[in-house]
Formats: sequence, C-alpha cells, structure tokens
Amino acid sequence: MIRLIGYFFGIGAVFFLGVAALVALYLGSVAKDLPDYEVLNSYAPPVTTRVHAGNGALMAEYARERRLYLPIQAIPDRVKAAFLSAEDKNFYQHPGVDVTGLFRAIVVNLQNFGSGRRPVGASTITQQVAKNFLLSSDQTMDRKVKEAILSFRIEQAYSKDRILELYLNEIFFGLNSYGIAGAALTYFDKSVTELTIAETAYLAALPKGPSNYHPFRRAEAAIERRNWVIDRMVENGYVTQSDGAEAKAQPLGVTPRHRGTYLFASDYFSEEVRRQIIERYGDNALYEGGLSVRTSLDPRIQVAARKALQHGLLSYDERRGFHGPIKTIEIGGDWGVELAKIDAFSDVPEWKLAVVLAVDDGGADIGLQPSKEASGKVVEERVTGRIEAKAMNWAYRSAKGDRKTAKSPVGVFNVGDVVYVEPVEGGTYRLRQPPKVQGGLIAMDPHTGRVLAMVGGFSYGQSEFNRATQAMRQPGSSFKPFVYAAALDNGYTPASVVMDAPFEIVAGGQVWRPQNYGGGSAGPSTLRLGIERSRNLMTVRLANDMGMNLVAEYAERFGIYDKMLPVLAMSLGSGETTVMRMVSAYAVLANGGKQIKPSLIDRIQDRYGKTIFRHEERTCENCNASDWENQPEPELVDNREQVLDPMTAYQITSMMEGVVTRGTAAGKIKLDRPTAGKTGTTNDEKDAWFVGYTPDLVAGLYIGFDSPAPLGRGGTGGSLSAPIFNEFMQAAVEGTRPTKFIVPEGMQFIAVNRKTGMQAYEGDPDTIMEAFKPGTGPADVFSVIGGDEYATPEEILNSSPQANQAVTGGSGGLF
Repeated sequence: MIRLIGYFFGIGAVFFLGVAALVALYLGSVAKDLPDYEVLNSYAPPVTTRVHAGNGALMAEYARERRLYLPIQAIPDRVKAAFLSAEDKNFYQHPGVDVTGLFRAIVVNLQNFGSGRRPVGASTITQQVAKNFLLSSDQTMDRKVKEAILSFRIEQAYSKDRILELYLNEIFFGLNSYGIAGAALTYFDKSVTELTIAETAYLAALPKGPSNYHPFRRAEAAIERRNWVIDRMVENGYVTQSDGAEAKAQPLGVTPRHRGTYLFASDYFSEEVRRQIIERYGDNALYEGGLSVRTSLDPRIQVAARKALQHGLLSYDERRGFHGPIKTIEIGGDWGVELAKIDAFSDVPEWKLAVVLAVDDGGADIGLQPSKEASGKVVEERVTGRIEAKAMNWAYRSAKGDRKTAKSPVGVFNVGDVVYVEPVEGGTYRLRQPPKVQGGLIAMDPHTGRVLAMVGGFSYGQSEFNRATQAMRQPGSSFKPFVYAAALDNGYTPASVVMDAPFEIVAGGQVWRPQNYGGGSAGPSTLRLGIERSRNLMTVRLANDMGMNLVAEYAERFGIYDKMLPVLAMSLGSGETTVMRMVSAYAVLANGGKQIKPSLIDRIQDRYGKTIFRHEERTCENCNASDWENQPEPELVDNREQVLDPMTAYQITSMMEGVVTRGTAAGKIKLDRPTAGKTGTTNDEKDAWFVGYTPDLVAGLYIGFDSPAPLGRGGTGGSLSAPIFNEFMQAAVEGTRPTKFIVPEGMQFIAVNRKTGMQAYEGDPDTIMEAFKPGTGPADVFSVIGGDEYATPEEILNSSPQANQAVTGGSGGLF
C-alpha cells in the first residue's frame, strides 16, 4: 500500500513538475515580449488646454480627450473611496492581483454559465493600469497573463498612491471626458472637491461601461449602478448608513458642461486665440498639450464693445425695414415641438425665437421657443406673449422691396411666421431681426498692444467670420492721419497751407479726378483744417508734394500694409487692410510713436507650469530684488522701436482732437477726457469707419456689408461709426480717472490764424493755438502747396485778412 502511494505520489510529482515546467516556459515566452512598464515614469496624457481672460475667468477649453491631470494629493479621500469600493476594495492589500477576488469571480462565472449573463471580471486597479497603458483590450488568455505579470512588476516599481493616480487620471468616463477631474467638470460642472457622495458614486460607476450608464438614455441603470457603489462605500466603512441612504434618494443631477466658449461675448476673441496657438505650436499642442493660456481680454470692456456694435448695426438695419420671418411653420399641432427644432443664436441670449400665433392691428400674439433639457428633450411648458404694435412699427417698411409699406402688424406678419423677439418692460416683447449689415471692432491698450476687446460681427452664432481680423476693407479717410504724419515728420507743420481745389491726373488715357465728400472745395487751407474736415483734394496734393514713396514707407512702418502700392489713390485709403492693423497703427500715434505688437495673449504655460511665451518684452533690471540695500530704484527699460517722432505724434493727435471737437465727428463723441480720432468713408459709402483714442485706450471699427454695397446716402463714418465709438468708450472708461495727452518736452504753442496758418494778429477772431517743434513756427510768407497751378493772387488775397496783410506788406511774394 505504501509502495502504491509512493508510486502515485511520484507520478503526481512528475506531472506537477512537467506542468510547472510548461507553465514556466509559457510564462517565459509571454514575458519575453512584455512592454517596458518604466514608461509610466514619463506618463504625459493628452490634457485639455484652457484659455483664460485677463482677470482669470475661464474663456474656453480645447481637447480631443477632455482631461485635467490631478496629482493624488489633490484628489479627495471620498473620491478615492468610491473608486476603491467600485473597482478594487483590496487595492492597498494585494500585490497587483487579487487572488481571493479572482477565485470568487471564477466561482460566480461557473454558476452563471449558460445563463447569458456577462462574465464577472476580477481585474484590480493595477491590472487596469497595465491594460490601459501598456496592453490592448483583446479578450485573450495571453493578454490576461501579460496583464498579471505586468501588475506584479508595476507594484514592485511604484507606490500604491502613484498607481491610483495613474488610474484616476487615465480612465474614460464617457462624453469625451477622461480622468476624474475632467469627468467632474463634464458631468456636474464641478471640481472634484465639490462632488457630493451621490455624484462621486455615479462617476465611480462609469468606468465599467459609460454607455451602459448614460445619464439620459439609460438613467434607471445609471441610478441602480450608482446606488450599488454607495452600498459598497457604506459596507466598506467609507460612508455612514444615513449618509448613504440620503445619497441614494437623490436624482443623478447630471448637468453637462457647456462646450466651447464659457465667457459671455468672448466667442470671436477665443476663436482668434485658438487660431494663433495652432499657427504657433500646432494642433497637438492645442488639443493635447494642456496649455494654460492667459489672454489680454477685459470682460467688462468686451461686453461694452459687443453691446455698442450690436446697437449700431441694429439701428442701421431697422431703419432699412423688415427682412421677413426667419422661417414659417405649421401651428395646427404642437407648435412648441416644431419651434424647438430651429436653432437660435447661442451667443445672443437676450433674444428668443417665437412663432406668431395670431395677429391684429394692435400687435401679435406669439409663442416662445421652449427650452430643452440636457438630453435634448423639449420641456413640456409652453410660454406665450405679445408684441405690441409700437414695439414693431419699424417693421412696417419692407427691406425686400417686394411689397408696400404696411400700416399695422397685419401687413407684416402671417400666422406661423418665426421671428426673434426681446423682452421689454411690462412683460411684452419687441420685434428683432438679425442685421444684414456687419462690422468689426477692436479696443487696445496703446502702451502695450494688449487687445482688450474684439467683436468680429453681430453674432458668432450667425457668422464665425471675424471682421475685426479677417475682413480686408478699404479704410478710406481713416488712413489720412498717416499721410499727414509723414508730412509733419518731414518738414511740414500743422499750419502749412495746401490748396483745396480740383485736381486731376491723366494716365494711360484715363483721367482720375478725386473729389471732396459732398463736392466743392475750400481754397487754401492749413493741414489742420484738411484733416479736421477730411479734405480729399488737399490730401492728394499733400501726398503728391511729398511723393507717394514716402507715404508708402510710413504706411508700412505703421503696419497698415505689408507692401503699399505708391499711387496717389492710396493716399485716400483705397487699399485694403483690417481693423486690427488700423487700431494698432493709431496706437502708435497715441503712445508717442513707439512701435507696438498687437497681442491677444499675455502668457502661455505648458502643462508643467513653465512659461513658453510672454508678450511683454520690456526688461526690468533689479525688479526681483529680495530686499532693499540702498540700490537704485528698478527701471523698466523700453527697448521698442521709435517709429515716429514723439512731437509728430502729439501734433497729429492735436489735429485729430479737432476732428472730434470741430470736424467730421463734431457732436458725435462726448467723453469727459481728451479724445482724438478720425472718420473714414469709402467710395459710394460702402464702408464707414471711426478710429480714435484717449491717452489710455484706442479703439476702431468699421461697418459695411460683407459683399460691399452702398450703405446709403449719409452712411459715413461720422454718422454711423462715430456714435458706436462714443457709446463704447463711454462704457469702457467709466470709473477711470481722466488723463491728458503727454506734451513732449520742447514743444512750442503759438497762436495762428486757422485758415492761413500765419501768426495771429491781435483780435483775430479765427485763432487757434498750434503745436510747433523747436526751430519751426508759423510762416512769415503766405505760401500755398499746390497753389501755383490753380490759385490766383486774387483768390489768395480774398481768402482772409491775414493773407491780404502778408501780401500787401511786401513780404516777398505769394508762393
């Protein structure tokens, strides 16, 4: 018997050794091709790039995988407890593979064999890390064995906390969210520290199968799985019985985070930042690099810019009449369902889509577009309202020209028409319509080039085309200050006199005859009068006298054009440029002639917090001293190029102050501080511009149709754009202390006659204080640039008493 037992024992031992040898050979062959687990040391997953406004408010996020990496120390214990309870309660005890859990899963799967139930898994968190980072998801024995071997090795190489950190930052939660921080924002718009027990449990339930526990499509299964996790948390002692019961009684409460832009009115700005980052660093850096971008946007100023431009566009558009309904729908059934299918402008929350339910001479009854749940389901309630006739009388005129002017709402609306409305006092609504005319506006700090606000059109939801940076438009007369700046920088003075009279050039058999706006001419006039009254003929003569090569050089120096064609028509702004370029050029005039680089981005940091871009290029020696040792005060070294004489910059600023007080913008700009600016109107009034500045803020805009077409008689920069500039600046500078334009040292102020430019005599009623550079001053002899061809002595003698006195005093001649 003993011999028989020994015999069987020997056979068993040989068999065991044989199996062990085969297993060893198998494991050796599998382990031979295992990936290197040390790559976990350099784990750098795709992370969301976040864009912030100048005050730190979140503007936008960009990601292929919505993930924010959190170190384990920043993850609350409650969150860790939920995932341990749901996935691996023995995580801190097992060596990588939970043998007890493995055998338990085998038993359960054998019991469920043939029942059709999904096999129960037994993967630990460490095994999931091995699979997610190093292996595929193939359901094979080889993969499971590799997973187990790697798990043992990972446990030996890394701490439990490090493994858990990798797991919580890598796993997929659905809705394109990865990692616990991204999931908390995506599902609940919260940080992980703000999550409740119920919310934490639901997130812990998702890694098992996000689509199986979708918060809207499979809400019941989601709640059931969440409650199971809560029960496990109670069972494991992480949550009390009462807290667990309270958490299970709560709804899912999922409120998906809004995608794209988060800061109101910042859509155009955010999109421009996105394009610039891609241009600078590429797609992968934006969507996977986890950059932290601090922009220059000032939310308060941005809202003011949006409001002013929208108001100006709507005012112009409504004066032209009603374009007609957005759409027409049947209202015989549930009009709310049909109305909900129409997309409204997401960035114009003040407006609501509405359908006309009934119309009479006193107004129209409307039904408002019902709201939707996050799931897309239309809310059951139906809200109605009314548009009174007085709130839509502008619409009696048709902009289509295919019907006569209406006399009441009956002639405007039909039942089923879908229109935009805006609430007004008294609980009623005002008719609105998206304007056909568009425009762009930019506001900038003239001392740094930081773009504080950008509006690229009426609505980003209506059109994503950014008219502030992408639209190439003719600046018209808003270009003239740079012609005059070139003159002032090259020997002319604000009191130099140019003939304002007909001018023509014959080239190639064609005749070019520029004209002043409104026709006519004023005879000999000073440069100041020329710019204040925006005289085209004077500007052409001045440019012709200087030479267009010089004008082109200055235009390129200011960054208005990259390569300007040196022809006389360009002196009147017939080239094409952008609002951004024009505002940047005016900023140079405002800051005393220093070159600036316009920038939407102040700083960019990589995922590790290292600064990889900074807009501020000025240096400051000794600014970072740790203590005071009687050293000199820190000095900010401004090494920017001086592209214009500071005295010239002040002279042109002074002349453009005259545009605001006496010239083409007179009565339109009403600020409590010095303001300079220039109107601009192109041929056939297709574009209307105004660009201007105070000592600390420069802004510019144009309005016009995307396919250039006449704005109509009176569609000038002074009548259309200057009021928009005024409305914006009134809001933008509110609460700030007024300052004055800096007068460069050595500048001389001399009283001159406004028309002749000669020193004013005592009692001269037409006197102005003019700024002159050292060594210059009013002319002793009355002379007219371009006057020898068109002006007669009689014209000049009759132009003013000052001219008459200069001639009859025998001062040496007229020219």
